[in-house]
Amino acid sequence: MDNSTLPFQKIAVGIDFSQSAQAALELARSRFAGAQLRLIHVVDARAGSVPDLSTGGLAPVMPSADVLTQLSAGDERRLDRLAEAGEEEEIVMGEPAQTLVEAAQKWGADLIVVGTHPQGAVAHFFMGSVAEKVLRESGLPVLIVPQK
Repeated sequence: MDNSTLPFQKIAVGIDFSQSAQAALELARSRFAGAQLRLIHVVDARAGSVPDLSTGGLAPVMPSADVLTQLSAGDERRLDRLAEAGEEEEIVMGEPAQTLVEAAQKWGADLIVVGTHPQGAVAHFFMGSVAEKVLRESGLPVLIVPQK
């Protein structure tokens, strides 16, 4: 297929190594064959946070540089195994939704594809869904793929 006839030519796929992210990746590969895919994994900067019950948010706890390096290296190996020939990979660090949107925009994506999975009501109240946040924050079209 000629890439110029594709509705979306550059597709950013959010990868968190969950089943829902795998479903999103499979859908992007099958529905948009011929498009350029970039698998983007965000190392969650909140991994070093604890709940702050006084504000309902999170209080940062700075993990060591060694811990962040080990997390990134392990994620990079997992991403390498997941990517197919011709697919680009990117690992960034930050708050998942905002950082994914920023990375996709910086790359020049036409579409962001993310998976979503069920979470408990309390977790949803405090944290919200990353997919919902991507949808709210993105100026790009977003395709949300439910977990199988």
